[in-house]
Amino acid sequence: MKKGIVATGSKEATQAAIDILETGGNAVDAAVAAVFTSMTSEFALTGVAGGGAMMVKLVGNDPLLYDFFVNTPSLKQVKEIDFFKTTVNFGSSTQHFYIGKGSVAIPGNLAGLVNVQKELGRLPLSVVLEPGISLSRYGYKMNKEQAYIFRILEPIFCHSSAARQLLFKDNQILKEGEIFVNLDLSNFLERVAREGAYFFYRGEMAELMEKTLSHGGLIDYNSLNNYRVIPRKPICTHFQHMKIYSNPPPSVGGSLIIFLLRLLEKIGDHKFPFSKLIHAMSLTNTARNEVCTDPNNESHYTQLLQEDIIMHYMDMFSKKESSVEQHPKQTNRGCTTHVSIMDKAGNCASVTTSNGEGSGYVLPGTGIMLNNMLGEEDLNPTGFHNWKNPRRLATMMSPSIVTRKGKPVMIIGSGGSNRIRSAIVQVLINYIYRGMSLKQSIDAPRFHLEGDKLYHEPGIKILQDDIPFEFLSHPFDEKNLFFGGVNAVTINEGYSDPRRGGTFQIT
Repeated sequence: MKKGIVATGSKEATQAAIDILETGGNAVDAAVAAVFTSMTSEFALTGVAGGGAMMVKLVGNDPLLYDFFVNTPSLKQVKEIDFFKTTVNFGSSTQHFYIGKGSVAIPGNLAGLVNVQKELGRLPLSVVLEPGISLSRYGYKMNKEQAYIFRILEPIFCHSSAARQLLFKDNQILKEGEIFVNLDLSNFLERVAREGAYFFYRGEMAELMEKTLSHGGLIDYNSLNNYRVIPRKPICTHFQHMKIYSNPPPSVGGSLIIFLLRLLEKIGDHKFPFSKLIHAMSLTNTARNEVCTDPNNESHYTQLLQEDIIMHYMDMFSKKESSVEQHPKQTNRGCTTHVSIMDKAGNCASVTTSNGEGSGYVLPGTGIMLNNMLGEEDLNPTGFHNWKNPRRLATMMSPSIVTRKGKPVMIIGSGGSNRIRSAIVQVLINYIYRGMSLKQSIDAPRFHLEGDKLYHEPGIKILQDDIPFEFLSHPFDEKNLFFGGVNAVTINEGYSDPRRGGTFQIT
């Protein structure tokens, strides 16, 4: 490696990472700087009070996954939970989200980013945070993509007076070209630069969060105090003489990616026509529904990858059998963002973070929108507020790393909720099997199967006769952020998904 390569969801986050690399930081320093910067430039997608996961591969070491996704709090007796449905209009469709104080899960982003940087970074935290501090203090000029997301999330962003004060100008949601300033967040990050993350989880800030959520919320001081960042060994599979590493259980996204790749590898048809990919996706959905039935049991995602389970569904594939869920719940657009970085030495960082759509509440004096992860249907497939014990929620986030002979080949991840796995798999196939460039691999039209609904972009021609089950075609008129936001780098390329306005840069 002679160059550092960065791909993120915004030009400000990309520039922050480049600046840190050129200051002497490594990939971890740059990734953390990018995420904290994106908390202003992609405010609607990520934040201090959200959750995430980072996979790191340092030179000479195997990849390691740091899990700092959100936790469920204890289910305590609350007279009335502040938890309600709001409707968001996407133009071509509407979607319901659940927000309120009772939608807020225990955040992990701050603890995870600060702890990983302290353990693996090179630079002082104050240097790493400077780009994020500066952007939030002096302002971010709203681009087209972020203004669009602000506009569709207006029913959530206008819920509380603190949110309106932060995100509105002259009683109108911030628009493209207007400047978004978050002085409270800048001051908060300056304190993080001095003190680290401790005060947010165990100090007076934890007391403030407990007080803010005391009427209608579930988080209290003890639940914040007990939050921990968890290092995990990634799951992996061999794929065309390469190794694909992804997010292990309790994440569901990484497990489904590895399951699908193993199924495809056993199929042996390296052309992977759309019909076979769709069938394999259908069987992956079926396996998830049949094997992963208990959300309180992390081990069932491990069982999904057992050889006898995979061979059972391989047998179904060869017999052209499938079991398709009819008319699934409406899929979430996915307010998530991803950063991929490889530095000049070959160190790698792949980090995905999210704030959900936001709960509608801002933590007083901080400029931090609290998450609504307890109100995300994708994260709570068996219903809301019914977990047995406090636990990590099972996320679709899948920060991933591809290696060959122990050396990095690709750093990849995506936003997009349930489409994260299908987006990543299609890009991997385009790059590894079809020989496309990274740009071509990400730009290529995508599809996603959800139950019996097949969503697809222009350029994909699918014949019902080629697929062994009935499906409802749901075409899009143009490429859409619905299909994810893949940001990836290789040893000589970088590219960010235009579907979500991402940018990349080489230094």
